[in-house]
Amino acid sequence: MDLLAGPLDRLLDVLAGRPLVALTGAGLSTDSGIPDYRGPGSPRRTPMTYQEFVSGEPAQRRYWARSHLGWARMAHAVPNAGHHAVAALEDAGVLHGVITQNVDGLHGAAGSRAVIDLHGRIDTVVCLGCRHRSPRGHLQERFDALNPDVVDVAVGTAPDGDAELDATDGFRLASCTACGGVLKPDVVFFGENVPRERVVRAYAMVGALEGNGVLLVAGSSLTVLSGLRFVRHAHRLGVPVVIVNRGATRGDGLATLLLDAGCSDVLPALAAATA
Repeated sequence: MDLLAGPLDRLLDVLAGRPLVALTGAGLSTDSGIPDYRGPGSPRRTPMTYQEFVSGEPAQRRYWARSHLGWARMAHAVPNAGHHAVAALEDAGVLHGVITQNVDGLHGAAGSRAVIDLHGRIDTVVCLGCRHRSPRGHLQERFDALNPDVVDVAVGTAPDGDAELDATDGFRLASCTACGGVLKPDVVFFGENVPRERVVRAYAMVGALEGNGVLLVAGSSLTVLSGLRFVRHAHRLGVPVVIVNRGATRGDGLATLLLDAGCSDVLPALAAATA
């Protein structure tokens, strides 16, 4: 706590009773056992793109075989101190909303209510044909029935509920129960656009800070434009930007304050100081 005293004092000076909106990324969920793509020490990973996924059954079989095992592990993840601190800030009336790049649903599980799941939710499945949505748990049960001999031989869990697995050729796919179409997790893949209505709502949430609020970035490297654009938007509006992240981010040059620290350390201290 002593190590945080100086940075926390500077953070409180920037906030000075102003309303907050939080933009969160994978670094917030690492303490829940979900690895990130770009944090310090993270191994290089190549996630499947949307174009690859829709290219045909071989790619879909490869994705779902790995994701089937990864989800079995990810489904047991629980919110950590950082998630609970964000929810506490909302309960205290300090934080007015969350824009999250994460797909794990842990903000909601921690009690946050005003959440924009920018990249969707991994616990939901969507049909690419009829757009019918269904719970991921139901699909897991179908996969278990179709692939009774699959055992958890993955050597590691990757971000977004994926797992590292080599042999996927024999994995049997499940199709949409409504129309027989191709099923995809209801998340935004690399190479896929974020739905416009989510982007509009997120811009509006940041825009409401103009004149008196602060944008708090927690656990995001801001490497991809889907998150960085909101930092740029805040900067254009004159809204102070505070970044809490381990390591450098693409938005550092736009920040009013940078804290190179873990979310599970800073956010609970912030929540306690503003309670």
